[in-house]
Amino acid sequence: MIPRYSLPEMAALFSDDAKFGAWLEVEILACEAWSKLGVIPADDAATIRAKAAFTTEAVLERERTTDHDVAAFVDVVQESVGGTAGVWVHYGLTSTDVVDTAQAYLLVQAIDLLADAAAQLETALIAQARAHANTPCVGRTHGIHAEPTTFGTKPALWALQVRRDRERIARARTVMSVGKLSGAVGTFSNIDPSVEQFVCDNLGLTPVPSTQVLARDRHAELLYVCAAIGSTCEAIGLEMRHLQRTEVREAEEPFREGKQKGSSAMPHKRNPIKSEQLCGLARVLRGNLVVGMEDVALWHERDISHSSAERVVLADSLLLAYYVMKQATRIIEGMRVYPARMIENLNASYGLVFSQPVLLGLVEAGIARDDAYRIVQRNAMQAWETRQMFRDLLAADPDVTKYLDDAQLDACFSLERALRNVQRTFDAVDALECTPL
Repeated sequence: MIPRYSLPEMAALFSDDAKFGAWLEVEILACEAWSKLGVIPADDAATIRAKAAFTTEAVLERERTTDHDVAAFVDVVQESVGGTAGVWVHYGLTSTDVVDTAQAYLLVQAIDLLADAAAQLETALIAQARAHANTPCVGRTHGIHAEPTTFGTKPALWALQVRRDRERIARARTVMSVGKLSGAVGTFSNIDPSVEQFVCDNLGLTPVPSTQVLARDRHAELLYVCAAIGSTCEAIGLEMRHLQRTEVREAEEPFREGKQKGSSAMPHKRNPIKSEQLCGLARVLRGNLVVGMEDVALWHERDISHSSAERVVLADSLLLAYYVMKQATRIIEGMRVYPARMIENLNASYGLVFSQPVLLGLVEAGIARDDAYRIVQRNAMQAWETRQMFRDLLAADPDVTKYLDDAQLDACFSLERALRNVQRTFDAVDALECTPL
């Protein structure tokens, strides 16, 4: 991933230093397991633990000769140990015993960073949900005014979605917390199963049956989690973009006045660039998921068609999923909310947002639903076309007033009535804190 979207704590897990360091720990642990079985002398295992080392530059230089990264790594480590002990490095192992197990070890750490970021995003959303639980605004369907809602309902529902992402992250951690050291086709023909158990135990992984490689549905599931995170953040970003439009301007993403520039040409601009960024990066995450699904099917007991693709999509997806959650958190924590503008917009459609209560009131008064619908629709269209208040038109229509009096019409146009049950959403949000992951 390019540095622009790489946060250092996540990027560190996908450096060559981190990868080779994890490989080294797998190799050393395997030697210690063999030593417990009496195959490798205890002194040699201790020497390997004390002296085994590498430099990334040396491994990459050696790979130019071997054209095989693990073989190059083993050569460098054996040379660092030297003597009779060095020959035991990589004993009984095949490359993917090291690569897949070490990769899982690092991916679990990356997943833990995702989990922390998701928890922070959920906390930020809950705070905004509570702050605006009773801030009225117009709800929109198909981009058109629908019925009243509250602004806090938006972050409340996002918080519930993030909780589902957190549950998926936890599931992905379990799925990826696995390792294998079972040899060339997974049959333990040249390695004792206890070696696998020892290495995995020390890395916090669970041994699982495999061919030469761990099954790639696990990695595909992780990539799905990253894509789902991207889609959640896209939902947040897309709504912020709509709310920040000049014609709406009910909320804005953070803007550093006196420092930030919205446009190189137009000084008045405050563009939702961070929200747009979330929407764009979500597309990359979904594209990477396709690669992960393609990697599941391999030839026989293994091929390496997945390997090159994974070098790109696993690192990039985890880096991006982490980045977009951090970015979404900053947007939510620092966003500007304009309640007065929300009321202004709510009233801008002449009271049409209360059309359904009028329809139901007429039905309750005994009018056939379709007839009632046509009466309300006729007045609604007149309100749009003449820019008259919907309530006034209804009060002047005898087809309405012979069934609904002023008090009944007032009840239909009550904002309090429209919002009387929104607390149910916030009850679900409150329950999140009672259900820790």
